[in-house]
Amino acid sequence: MEPQPTPRPRGRGIYLLPNLFTTGGMFAGFYAIIAATQGRFDDACVAIFIAAILDGVDGRVARLTNTQSEFGVQYDSLADLISFGLAPALVMYHWALESTKLDGVIPGKIGWVGAFLYAACAALRLARFNSQVGQVDKRWFIGLASPAAAGLVASFVWTCHSFDLDGEQLRYAALAVTTVAGLLMVSRLRYVSFKGSGPRNDRVPFLAILVVVAVLVAIAIDPPRVLLAIFAPYALSGPVQAVWRRLRRTPPEGPTAPPSARASDSNETGAS
Repeated sequence: MEPQPTPRPRGRGIYLLPNLFTTGGMFAGFYAIIAATQGRFDDACVAIFIAAILDGVDGRVARLTNTQSEFGVQYDSLADLISFGLAPALVMYHWALESTKLDGVIPGKIGWVGAFLYAACAALRLARFNSQVGQVDKRWFIGLASPAAAGLVASFVWTCHSFDLDGEQLRYAALAVTTVAGLLMVSRLRYVSFKGSGPRNDRVPFLAILVVVAVLVAIAIDPPRVLLAIFAPYALSGPVQAVWRRLRRTPPEGPTAPPSARASDSNETGAS
């Protein structure tokens, strides 16, 4: 028998493809910070949502091209810390939390401490997720996912700004939103991941496609308010489900799963 030809190794250049999407998301997060320092809060919030879209794309590209790597996993987590940790915290700080200094020295410190609390919780959320990959049920997120928390903060700022509401007047409401979003990320509350537990669940029903199209049309018509109407109920769904289970005295489903059932915080393999 003739020896089979050795397959040519995959070129290393293709590994740049998913990492380019990750870099684009990190750039969007960095741009959001710059825009917030210049008072362009609409642009800053749009940049955060662009980062979320790119964060969801890079993992899918890595799976489609079979270019998953440990480097990509770690690089994605560092990019997420900028896009969904530092960027939302600083956007909220420059829009509203900075104004707490008008109430005195101590309240002024509470403002930037609240922004730091959010960023620190995002870092803890990402670190916990990376340490538990392969040990959690992929149907659920344990704690609010960092892109969802960033979406909540950004949509709140964007909606208020579209109504010409001054962040200075809403500084304590902004502090509450920032603090709650941060604490939800490090909580043990369960959130639906909208991902199946097997190959059969990877198939999307036709009705779900219609719902997605309707949501996209609504977002195109009125982006800030529709996004806030999506992320605020989702953030509240974790506490509501926990209270409902406690009232019914039903034990929660076990979060553990076989190592083969890998989870993802941003709908991608190895992303946090």
